[in-house]
Amino acid sequence: MKRRRKLSSEERELWDKVAASARAMHPKHPKPAETEPVLPPDPVLPPEKPPRFEAKAFRLGQTAAPPRHGHDLAPSIGEHLARQPVVMDRKAHRAMTRGKLEPEARLDLHGMTLSEAHPELIHFVLSAADRGCRLILVITGKGKRGLDDGPIPQRMGVLRHQVPHWLRLPPLGAVVMQVSEAHLKHGGSGAYYIYLRRR
Repeated sequence: MKRRRKLSSEERELWDKVAASARAMHPKHPKPAETEPVLPPDPVLPPEKPPRFEAKAFRLGQTAAPPRHGHDLAPSIGEHLARQPVVMDRKAHRAMTRGKLEPEARLDLHGMTLSEAHPELIHFVLSAADRGCRLILVITGKGKRGLDDGPIPQRMGVLRHQVPHWLRLPPLGAVVMQVSEAHLKHGGSGAYYIYLRRR
């Protein structure tokens, strides 16, 4: 077994210098007592009781939105015509829709087929325009509900829906100024006032 060699006085002096200049990598700084507040112990709370459920009186569906009725998104012919801009004189238009103007000529298409009614309408409107008429009346009838066997619903009154369309097309579109649903006095929704342009 080797004996440990003792340091010489020179080695001891050198070691003391090194030890004096050495610094700790992670120095421990003791905290002063006044910076560490003494916290009181947490109070011991009694265990919370679970909330008691109370059922309130309610009615099934009370918060539901009200149902929408009907599925016909297209406006009726009368509504569609009422939304059209007024091109004719406004006073005359008001008097016409109130039934205060008397039509100068009338045509009854009630009971005709589409192929019969179309040429009759063209002849009537153009001849009335040639005579210098301004307000004429075309009666279509309200129509009957047909057999609805398919999944697509059928509109009532084929002529009632077709006549305003024909009046916009040539040759009638050039002479027709305004189309409006007639007043009840002259047939209501089963007839149309047709106001013609001045020739």
